[in-house]
Amino acid sequence: MTDLVIVTDDGPIRTVRMNRPDKKNALTLAMYDAMAAAIEDAPETPALRCLLIAGTPAGFCAGNDIGDFLTMATGEGALGAPILRFLHALARCELPLVAAVQGNAVGVGTTMLMHCDHVVAAADARFSTPFVGLGLVPEAGSSLLAPRIMGHGRAFSLLVMGRPLGADKAKAAGLVNTVTAAAAVEAEAMKAAREIAALPPQGVLASRRLMRGETDEIAARIDEEAELFKTRLRSAEARAAFEAFMTRKR
Repeated sequence: MTDLVIVTDDGPIRTVRMNRPDKKNALTLAMYDAMAAAIEDAPETPALRCLLIAGTPAGFCAGNDIGDFLTMATGEGALGAPILRFLHALARCELPLVAAVQGNAVGVGTTMLMHCDHVVAAADARFSTPFVGLGLVPEAGSSLLAPRIMGHGRAFSLLVMGRPLGADKAKAAGLVNTVTAAAAVEAEAMKAAREIAALPPQGVLASRRLMRGETDEIAARIDEEAELFKTRLRSAEARAAFEAFMTRKR
């Protein structure tokens, strides 16, 4: 495990923490691999009943590391294998997923939440998906899940128009369950995780399977998005958008 992802088990709860605060938890390929492993390995610990995904006070997740994006754009132009591994791990995760969101959730920082069963957000949290503005397409199965969660209009505004959501609007849209003060986010998320873990486990798993539907459908959409992402990443539109982005960064 990379030290940029910290995995801790506390009784029935496994916490998977993104720990790259100096980069606002922008995810590297190694971080994707470590998070995927933590999710995939959970069934090997029978005592576990719930997974909690968290960031740091500096931010939940700033999306994909821009350096990795540029490498993919100038190389084979594909979502890296660790990214797809993580997205499929989310889609096929059997245990309930809780998220504790402080600060910004950008790109995959927002779309991963669509796989979660309970999301606690700080009052100043902000959710955004700037894919199309970079000449790309949504990922993580969000083109399927977002319209289901929030309806087509809200999903289009978020995923295509790139309009960000504050915590209260994210809650109204169904992306967030609870909004609280930033200092209370992790405690509130752990409280929810323990509440879930205290329920009859097989009843939880069976109910969750019924509610989520066919995971193969979600996995297939992740793969479809990835193929389009690959094409778009090498497009003139994306190259121009990334060049403009890097110019602004400098």
